[in-house]
Amino acid sequence: MTRLFAYLRVSTADQTTENQIQEITSAGFTVTPQRVVAETISGSVPAFERKGFAKLVDRLEHADVLVVTRLDRLGRNAMDVRATVERLDAIGVRVHCLALGGVDLTSAAGKMTMGVISAVAEFERDLLIERTQAGLRRAKSEGKTFGRPSALTEAQRATVIEQLNAGVSVAQIAREMRTSRQTIMRVRAGLSVASADLNASVGTARLAEEKESVEQGRLGPDGVPCALIDWSDRRKSRGA
Repeated sequence: MTRLFAYLRVSTADQTTENQIQEITSAGFTVTPQRVVAETISGSVPAFERKGFAKLVDRLEHADVLVVTRLDRLGRNAMDVRATVERLDAIGVRVHCLALGGVDLTSAAGKMTMGVISAVAEFERDLLIERTQAGLRRAKSEGKTFGRPSALTEAQRATVIEQLNAGVSVAQIAREMRTSRQTIMRVRAGLSVASADLNASVGTARLAEEKESVEQGRLGPDGVPCALIDWSDRRKSRGA
């Protein structure tokens, strides 16, 4: 047996759902008051994180029909709406949206409509990401910094580094600088990374220098300077 449900939503307490129920009735859907679920919650909240909607879904069964006036009643954006419709379709619930001419979103025509809406939403999201990244690159090129301001000035940071190198504990430095241990630990972590990078670069440079010295004859194959090698012993050993 098919049962009709209606989901109504407004964003603020000073709004009313009366217009929505009137639209549903005018469209030819007769929903009993016991099957009308209304709640006041921001449209930015995903559908299944809304208490009223979540309770409604728990009541829905196979072959039931859910009526909404607009797509934003079913989710915060096109992607969320599509996920909601697919989840309802999986349990056999048909979803009618009055703003789309009362089309059943779980039907073939409804799925095509949702596909177009989702494609447009993804396109707009990609454009937003591109504009955001372009803005960040431009801001960085202008020397702007991002993120939370450092808790330490450059002078304080230099003092912390000096104390860390002297073996002073993190807790003591934090007390003296009147900051958190996490701040001092971040400075120490930065020192460790910088030290590792420096050692790696020095080691690479040293290997390159030794290789060049061997190739140019300044070092022997074992890394010993040629001036310290007793070549007479080596010639004797060859003659032997």
